[in-house]
Amino acid sequence: MSDQVWLYIALGAYFAGMLLIGYIAYRRTSGHEGYMLAGRGLPPWVAALSAGASDMSGWLIMGLPGAIYVAGLIEAWIAIGLTLGAYLNWLVVAPRLRAYTEVSQNSITLPSFFENRTRDKTRSLRIVSSIIILVFFTLYVSSGMVAGGVFFESTFNGEYIWGMVLVTVITLGYTLFGGFLGASLTDVVQGLMMVIALIVVPVAAVVSVGGVGEAMSLIRELGPNHFDLFGGTGLSSVTTIGVLSGLAWGLGYFGQPHIVVRFMALRKPSEAKSARRIGVTWQIISLAGALFSGFIGIAYVARNNIDLGNPETIVLLMSQALLHPLVAGLVLAAVLAAIMSTFSSQLIVCSSALVEDIFKVIRKTPPAEKTLVLLGRLCVLAVAIVAALLAITPNDSILGLVGFAWAGFGSAFGPIVLLSLYWRKLTNWGALSAMVVGTITVFAWGAASGGIFDLYELLPGFVFALITAIIVSLATYKRDEAIEQEFTTTKSIVVPGR
Repeated sequence: MSDQVWLYIALGAYFAGMLLIGYIAYRRTSGHEGYMLAGRGLPPWVAALSAGASDMSGWLIMGLPGAIYVAGLIEAWIAIGLTLGAYLNWLVVAPRLRAYTEVSQNSITLPSFFENRTRDKTRSLRIVSSIIILVFFTLYVSSGMVAGGVFFESTFNGEYIWGMVLVTVITLGYTLFGGFLGASLTDVVQGLMMVIALIVVPVAAVVSVGGVGEAMSLIRELGPNHFDLFGGTGLSSVTTIGVLSGLAWGLGYFGQPHIVVRFMALRKPSEAKSARRIGVTWQIISLAGALFSGFIGIAYVARNNIDLGNPETIVLLMSQALLHPLVAGLVLAAVLAAIMSTFSSQLIVCSSALVEDIFKVIRKTPPAEKTLVLLGRLCVLAVAIVAALLAITPNDSILGLVGFAWAGFGSAFGPIVLLSLYWRKLTNWGALSAMVVGTITVFAWGAASGGIFDLYELLPGFVFALITAIIVSLATYKRDEAIEQEFTTTKSIVVPGR
């Protein structure tokens, strides 16, 4: 049997498995809340692995190893920032958000929570936050499609467009019908596949180049600064901006709708603790594997005199060259898993924004449950079509597309999520102003370049939005007994006895 046939068998089995899980979830999903939030019934291990897999996307196995391959350990600041951010997100946001969203009129989306939490009677906060979700998630979904196209282009020497279409169609298949539960259950399988791949591939590469010592010596010989966290320049202004930019990625966690919605879907707030341990452990192992893959890729390419065109394909190259075709096919499936897990989660959040936060606000009479579920599926399809049109001719790297969308959500929503949970005086006008300022800052800062503007736009966006929210809220604050009661009730649930 040829190597190519083994690869097709592995990928075929993976695709079939994802569709089967989607079908099972479809049979277990009933009603609009079930489609959008799985009835708040996720066990901690499902929530943890689902949050991690939907978080990391194709950049974990393609973007990050490629960045390490090119620039060395200085790119690890992103991984450090993400690890710290994920830990704090589970610790600070997860339990309180799970409790507060249920206490505050059973909010099942982030925009509806913002509206209910601040008692925004104008509905503008809910609609604006939904529009922000649609704009940035369309870019985010597009990055997943780009990664799918690049994957098939580099793996099978096929056409980019057909790879993009195949990944999109399969992901749509289990997301359209399985909803949030389907996305979460497939995320679990995909998360396990990703972490196993990021252990197996670098270990095989180390063995092939003669061991860890030999690999490290070769990497140092090729680039003495590859192992320097500061790129060999010390704390220069340029390096400081790079370090701060990497760490700033961690701030983005607080505002990512496709991640925090997993917190809202937990069975109960107390289960966030065990979910945190599982999720952060998964993330540390996965990120370490991605970093090591990028490093060992330098030695492997040099030792075998390979002309590597796209650095983001280094893991794909090593898996195909070093592993049995069936195992290599499963590793390749893990790359697709990284892409598709994020892709599916984002489609569900976009659908919820359109149906729950725009359609239900515009329409005065409540539609039937079946109508809402059907609309949810149609919205998933619509967002995918728009994102596909953007992905046909990609003009940025996978990491670049993800980075911009991550900054947008982190700046627009991150400060508001934190203030909603921990500051009684946040007002609807403070939240709305912060969203607008955060979003504008990301677009304006991202368009500029040179000097301070080389700083990752998430950091200034987050800071400016936070300051704006506090100033405007203090200027517009009026005590509301219902808000006070909900805040106190939530605190008593999360911290019993206080």
